[in-house]
Amino acid sequence: MAGLKRAEGVLVTALRETCRVACGGRWLLIALCLMGEILHAQSATRNAAVVTSSSASVSSPSETSGGDAKEDLDSCRVHRVMSFPGSHKFASDFIEAIASDPDPNADDPDVVWGLTADLSSEVPARDRALYISKSIDAGATWSEVARVDSRYFDAKIGEGLRNGFSVTPGGRSFVITTQRGAFEVFPQPSGTESLVKAIEGPKVPPSPPKIPINKKPGDPVRANVVEITADGRRLLVGYGYFDLTPQLFSYRRDEDASWVAEGPVALPPTEMDLLSMEFDDPKRPHPGFLYLGTGDQVYLLNMRSMKWSRVEGVGPDSAIHGMSVVGGLHLAACWGVYNPTGPGSVRRVTEARFLIHRSSDEAGSNVRAYSVEVDPARPNRQVVTALTGVYTSEDSGESWRRINDLPEEEFRTAHFGGDGTILVSGIAGTYLVNPFSEGCSPRLKVHGK
Repeated sequence: MAGLKRAEGVLVTALRETCRVACGGRWLLIALCLMGEILHAQSATRNAAVVTSSSASVSSPSETSGGDAKEDLDSCRVHRVMSFPGSHKFASDFIEAIASDPDPNADDPDVVWGLTADLSSEVPARDRALYISKSIDAGATWSEVARVDSRYFDAKIGEGLRNGFSVTPGGRSFVITTQRGAFEVFPQPSGTESLVKAIEGPKVPPSPPKIPINKKPGDPVRANVVEITADGRRLLVGYGYFDLTPQLFSYRRDEDASWVAEGPVALPPTEMDLLSMEFDDPKRPHPGFLYLGTGDQVYLLNMRSMKWSRVEGVGPDSAIHGMSVVGGLHLAACWGVYNPTGPGSVRRVTEARFLIHRSSDEAGSNVRAYSVEVDPARPNRQVVTALTGVYTSEDSGESWRRINDLPEEEFRTAHFGGDGTILVSGIAGTYLVNPFSEGCSPRLKVHGK
């Protein structure tokens, strides 16, 4: 068993190194990356920094706590969030997607919802699930809203790292995407099984996929990116990659509140995976444009003419893992972060002092970024989650500092609270940090050149 675990660790490391080198490369290399992520998500011994109770400690940060959030943040400590549903086994406390109410007139704009995946190999297959949780206090505590059982996903094909997640106005329902398609999830009274309805989508064609996967002709195609308009009446879902040429489908709300397929949108000009998507103005019921991040580029869809164009300034083979449209288009990509320069154009941050290697002082502009978030109340403040940690900027992305009080792991998602705190989440778990506090910033461990 020990030898098997060592071999698995070597394979995961090798595949992740391939991902780092081939970030944004062609489909075969991305297939290797996906295989690595599957093993990474299913390995229960991948990282000793994962904790299973509030009394346990993470691997290296000495100022990380699982106690009271306000007390921790006021005392300049990183706060460990431990209130997610599920087993608390490997990666089950990792928020893989965060969503806010799209309604601009929402009663409480600080409410957020998170999607977690309890898929550890130590959890019996029948008990594995995706969970939707809600927070009303900037992410300090979470309560379960819905549980989605294993009938609606396939843990053997990369679930838990690439599921899409969107919220309808008022949090009345949620749309998630999995290897088995797209589903609408309706919260039910406490103790009642969640109501999950399949959303009609494409099927695997008779021709074999590019990469042999656990699917056969007629099975649902994998769904990925998803967006809902602010009025909750229109839905866009991305489908395919290994099992179908990538496509984008449009839906409208019917009189009985069901999603009715209007068919595929103009075929995106790519053969690469669909990784991220945002309306140009998410708070408008009828947005004018849609940004689509793929495994190699960013494309802009005119929602009136239904014509695609390419966003200028993005380097070749740049997998666009995340984006933000606060104050213009910001991109988290391989390898780099991009700031807006105008409508439909961006520039790579070439002077950012990102720490690449934790064990040395080597710095540079290249970073495998997974998400970029901009504080709506203070647009000069930004946060990037990356393979090598979490970085913040308070000059609109011109210079960056790494938060070194977090575990030595990759981080994938982030969210700004109304009070200026930041919720960050990754393989090692979920944390609240307050890097912009005037009282704490001199004490937080950061790295700059």
